[in-house]
Amino acid sequence: MRALRILLIVVVVLGVLFVIVDRVAVHFAQGEAADKLKTTEGLASTPDVSIKGFPFLTQVASGTLDDVHVGIKEYDAATGTAGKTIRVEDLNADMKDVTFTGDYSSATAKTATGTALVSYDELLKNAKSAPTDLGLGFTGQVVGLADGGDGRIKVTLDVTVPGGAHQKVPVLSTVAVKNNTVQVHADNLPKLAGVSLLEDRFRQASDFRQAIDQLPGGIKLDKVQAVQNGVEIAVRGSNVRLAG
Repeated sequence: MRALRILLIVVVVLGVLFVIVDRVAVHFAQGEAADKLKTTEGLASTPDVSIKGFPFLTQVASGTLDDVHVGIKEYDAATGTAGKTIRVEDLNADMKDVTFTGDYSSATAKTATGTALVSYDELLKNAKSAPTDLGLGFTGQVVGLADGGDGRIKVTLDVTVPGGAHQKVPVLSTVAVKNNTVQVHADNLPKLAGVSLLEDRFRQASDFRQAIDQLPGGIKLDKVQAVQNGVEIAVRGSNVRLAG
């Protein structure tokens, strides 16, 4: 009986030690992976890397991590225009079936899904252009973006009417994504000063596109939706390189 108790105590102690060693190992691995990702992507701050699942050591032995969460607070994505970037915030991605090298210098996820946000101010900064000729003496320029409800964007145009007066014109617009580009398209065209303008002329001012490219690991835009603080984007990818 005494021997059985001793055996049980030994088993419990070994179990506790295994858990401690496992948690220390996963903490070290997360730190190493975060540092590598920061360097690889040129990030201003260290990202959050969280390796899910228990035990970690058995996953290491197999060479594949089941689930890794990556959180990047801010990321400057390419826009397709030389020298211009667009700030992507709160990029959170779940990586599945991640293979890696022993020193964590290289890691590749079989699949990845996640979300991020582009603020209206950031989107507006990149959408601004010179006033557009709307015809009949009218010109228009996008000067404001906001949540329009029901997943749409309220686009505010500053319209100069014949004679030089200015009129703020709100337009509800649908937002969609195609080929890694956010597309904003007016649902209905308003009459200005009782005058119906040519649709193609008006859309040159109200509608715009914004590429958001070269996201970490090669993930791509999947879906977009207007929310209170900006445009929420869903991202997706396969064979996503986290580092290396």
